[in-house]
Amino acid sequence: MKLSQTGMGTTKLNNIDEMYPGQSILMQTGQLVQYGAGLFGYNTVILLVRRKIEKIITETLNKYGCIEVLLPTLQPDTIWKNSGRYDQYVNDGTMLITESNKGTFCLAPTGEEAMLEFAREKLKSYKNLPVTFYQIGEKYRNEIRTRGYLLRGKAFPMLDAYSFDTNEEMMEKSYENVRKAFLEIFEKIGLKVIPIVADNGAMGGKKSEEFMLISNQGEDKILYNEETGIGLNTEILEREDYKTYLKEEYGIEDISNYKEIRTMELGHIFQLGTRYSEMMNGKYINQEGKEALYYMGCYGIGVSRTLAALYEECLINDEKWGPCGFVLPNSVAPFKVQIIPKMENEEKAKLANNLYEKLQQENIGVILDDREKITMGAKIKDCKILGTPYMIVIGDKQEGNILEIENIATDEKELLTIEKCIEKFKNII
Repeated sequence: MKLSQTGMGTTKLNNIDEMYPGQSILMQTGQLVQYGAGLFGYNTVILLVRRKIEKIITETLNKYGCIEVLLPTLQPDTIWKNSGRYDQYVNDGTMLITESNKGTFCLAPTGEEAMLEFAREKLKSYKNLPVTFYQIGEKYRNEIRTRGYLLRGKAFPMLDAYSFDTNEEMMEKSYENVRKAFLEIFEKIGLKVIPIVADNGAMGGKKSEEFMLISNQGEDKILYNEETGIGLNTEILEREDYKTYLKEEYGIEDISNYKEIRTMELGHIFQLGTRYSEMMNGKYINQEGKEALYYMGCYGIGVSRTLAALYEECLINDEKWGPCGFVLPNSVAPFKVQIIPKMENEEKAKLANNLYEKLQQENIGVILDDREKITMGAKIKDCKILGTPYMIVIGDKQEGNILEIENIATDEKELLTIEKCIEKFKNII
């Protein structure tokens, strides 16, 4: 990508939001564009980071035997009335609806109804089970109190998955399978999440866990045992049977060593049992030739929440100015290196273009800052804004075929030939 083609000018950061500095920088630099409360557009780099996250999700779930599908987000009201949740979601203002001469339609806030409709037509026999379907798509919730930019919006991309099994034991196996996949997904993205004991709440069912990131920006408070790495949502303690529930479902008998910390929820998994199957007549033919209800699990990752959390986590600070940009992890950085040449020097500009083309030929994500009449200092500053992990400055100090590659996260520098440089980034990929 050549910066001259993006229309990007030099950036100045002012009055950065202290609570959400990372997303505040994205807003001020035009990488995140707000259209209204809770409604955002994505510029090139942040969009590509989002797609990297989605790719990690799909590749990992595929590895764990899950099957990707895509269902409509605009849905007839009938499927919501069939589940009994239409009045609830409309009355509390959560669900956005539109009326037309063809009927009333809903913008889906979640996907249980649509997925059960889909599965019922495909999974008619015990021979088709078990299966876990998943999708990544937009969801819509008329949040009265939007908060934290991408952390709580009205429209947001979400991974939602649903497992279908013949009995409770098989449901628990599917649940553990997706649980392992989720832990691997967050590890690959570069976020250290804690799966914690949670209350199923309005979702119903037997058991659930939230995937939490320790963060002062989070809305949730959990009790966490640092020695065991086990946590639980404080909402659990509101249950009358919380002691029995913790002991029977999670083997937790004593919480006196747990301390309260603030966290951000990025994912949630549920064992639903037959609740939704009962509401929506979700049945298959079992081995005895009789109708039986699906045992279901439900699993979600907030893609935009994960994206926002990542940018807040990979924030870098200047000792003098404070938050000044990002260093994205290699696993999700769409561009691995940014070339910063002195454009008014014809020789340096030619070398930079030559290096850029060679990296492009090797499918190595690279940004060339070919903007003219902008100082080298301003270009270096903008490199950090875009989150590129490595930087190559081709200025007055650069000589011959030798390039200085700087790791922005560590400030480590090394001198390499163009050939060695290309080899380095091929190995990083």
